[in-house]
Amino acid sequence: MSEFLEYSLLGLLSGGVIALIALSFVLIYKGTGVVNFAVGEVMMLGAYLYYAGAVSFELPPWLAFVIAMLAIGASAVVVERLVLRPLSGQPAVAVLMATIGMASIIHGGVEAVWGGDTYTPPTLLPRTPIIMGDILIPGTVLGNFAVAAVLIGGFLAFFRYSKTGIALRATASDQVTASALGININYSQRLTWVLSGLVGTVAGVLIASSAGLSPLLASAALGVFAAIILGGMDSVLGAIVASLIVGWVEAIGAGYLGGKSRDVVPYVVVLAVLIVRPYGLFGTRGIERL
Repeated sequence: MSEFLEYSLLGLLSGGVIALIALSFVLIYKGTGVVNFAVGEVMMLGAYLYYAGAVSFELPPWLAFVIAMLAIGASAVVVERLVLRPLSGQPAVAVLMATIGMASIIHGGVEAVWGGDTYTPPTLLPRTPIIMGDILIPGTVLGNFAVAAVLIGGFLAFFRYSKTGIALRATASDQVTASALGININYSQRLTWVLSGLVGTVAGVLIASSAGLSPLLASAALGVFAAIILGGMDSVLGAIVASLIVGWVEAIGAGYLGGKSRDVVPYVVVLAVLIVRPYGLFGTRGIERL
């Protein structure tokens, strides 16, 4: 029983970081209707910028983290203005292909500057493990979950109670009506891309600080698709709940079936759920002509 509880706790705690990456995807899809395939590369770039600031320039880790966030936020504004806005009104596949192109450019640029070696960035969180009887919880896992929980809670409050958050929700729901009510659609979509980049940067720094930093970090975002599909592509709450479920399933599967099951078991669970609920646990139902 203690073994099962340890696997379960580790899975649920790791689900917090999964939820951050899923939130980065969902913010873009909910706001623009496009799946952003550059999330993993943005997450990786943010982690490398943090590493450069903390190690190469010997800045305090917290200051390197803030600078990385500001750099990613500024980059998101430039990309939205120069690349994505000219594609406004074009088929969604055009924007999707643009995100794939951006992912390739970022990935190639990172490998050209830092190479393919694995680096160890300084951690922002304590590494002291937590021992509860026979259960051992690494300090970084608990710290990562705490950061993710605070950030996600802040986002939920922002979208529910702030004027800007309500405007973003209105834009995501119906752009025409939102524009008629005086909401600046361009500003809302730009802010959506910025928020997605910032969330991805936090997730990238947390993962790199605990598991190491290399270009392979970008592939961590692809493994989150199970949570996104399970929760519903356009649901923030669904992304959070499904990420905890996927994290738990991955940990239980890896504990009892071996590490290779992480790439299989979550998608088996997702497939079983989608047979019953094709739009995910919290996704918006729709009717489409095929």
